[in-house]
Amino acid sequence: MTAVAVAQFAPTADTAANLRAIEELVERSAARGARVVLFPEYSSYFVHPFDDTLTAHAEDIGGPFTQGIGRIAAAQKVVIVAGLLERSPAAGHVRNTVIAVNADGVRATYRKLHLYDAFGQRESDWVEAGEIAEPETFEVDGLRFALMTCYDLRFPEVARRLADAGAHVVLVAAEWVRGPLKEQHWRTLLHARAIENTLYVAGADHPPPLGVGASMIVDPQGVEIAGVGTGTDIAVGWLDVDTVERIRLVNPALALRRFGVQPLDGLNA
Repeated sequence: MTAVAVAQFAPTADTAANLRAIEELVERSAARGARVVLFPEYSSYFVHPFDDTLTAHAEDIGGPFTQGIGRIAAAQKVVIVAGLLERSPAAGHVRNTVIAVNADGVRATYRKLHLYDAFGQRESDWVEAGEIAEPETFEVDGLRFALMTCYDLRFPEVARRLADAGAHVVLVAAEWVRGPLKEQHWRTLLHARAIENTLYVAGADHPPPLGVGASMIVDPQGVEIAGVGTGTDIAVGWLDVDTVERIRLVNPALALRRFGVQPLDGLNA
């Protein structure tokens, strides 16, 4: 079995302070046996509401923030998954990226596909949507991990493509904005993506007042096996491939389906 931690904290407009918070939470996670630690969306830099400082603080993959979490990952012998504010070639925009980093460097990247132009928000005013590409995954102790970001959780096709790529675990970095019924949506969608794809789903969010908190790990049957409340904290769950394989024998939903997932006409493949 492999221990995975969800680490809930509130990133700020101070990247150095964010790295210090990440280091403390990784140390606590590793002390409890975690081999993979998931952090929220925009872990490198976050300001609310968005403004022009986003582009000024965006970094390349492999830049100072990546190097910083790489040093932490190496010291604690873990893989760190965290949201990176990445530079974009599109003028006035950034990329909303998630990176998985260990002592050897970047293991996988994911750029948010569906931007949060909903519930009165306009993420696309500031963020460039990721291109549709083959999912990048990484393995730890035989478990295959895949990445996703926040609003993508509302689109079941995203998680299904990750399942088709062989994922046993989907890691969701989020800044799930608070609002009427929003915590219920967060909980329901995390459980639904786990149940319909018969895999583990872990979600790490910002705590209130901006996020809903409730970071958690859900197993392939939709059972919440670890979770955080509303504060800055970690939760650790133990995951294994045998559980995924056993559930897929009992509930072979992936094998019995009659539809696949393809990009809509006019979108990049």
